[in-house]
Amino acid sequence: MKKGILFLSVVAVFLFFISCSTTTVKRVDESTVMDLSGNWNDVDAQMVAEQMVDEMLNRPWLKKFLKNNGREPRVIVGEIRNKTDEHIDVEVFRKDIEKEITNSGEVQFVASKTEREEIREERADMQEYASEETRKKFKKETAADYMLKGVITSIIDEKEGTKVKYYQIDLELFNTETNAKEWVGQKKIKKVIEKSKFGF
Repeated sequence: MKKGILFLSVVAVFLFFISCSTTTVKRVDESTVMDLSGNWNDVDAQMVAEQMVDEMLNRPWLKKFLKNNGREPRVIVGEIRNKTDEHIDVEVFRKDIEKEITNSGEVQFVASKTEREEIREERADMQEYASEETRKKFKKETAADYMLKGVITSIIDEKEGTKVKYYQIDLELFNTETNAKEWVGQKKIKKVIEKSKFGF
């Protein structure tokens, strides 16, 4: 009987502590640097996109194109591959690159393959439902002069509670007519993660 009462008391105390536990949510500024795990995160994606697009737009290929063609080049972002061992949402990185390219005002950004397909569906729909004065014509799309492609790789070194994560991001700009590489950029990030030797 005493054992049963003791057991019920322990269960009651346990349930009491569970019911008292709370979840706290604190909103922070989106630019706040928060690196909880040491993995690739939104800060890395934004920083690398800003720096690499800035470098790309300050290389000779752009001045040469402007001189030869008298207009801004049209750029599209192709595949960004994740060759690391961790899950990285490359679409976030890709969108950061697109934003930096578009907002630079130095080049024209052309819609991606997926976006083009959606726009083409809308244009086809217009042919049936939109007025003749407002519907858009087929085969008036603007072709890209260059495609930007990239890859993210990583190396991890670990010993006695200290881990070093090294990320390398490579971007390459291709001429869509000649397949020539017009620019190659590289950015490296190194993070040291130290785990406390004391803990629960």
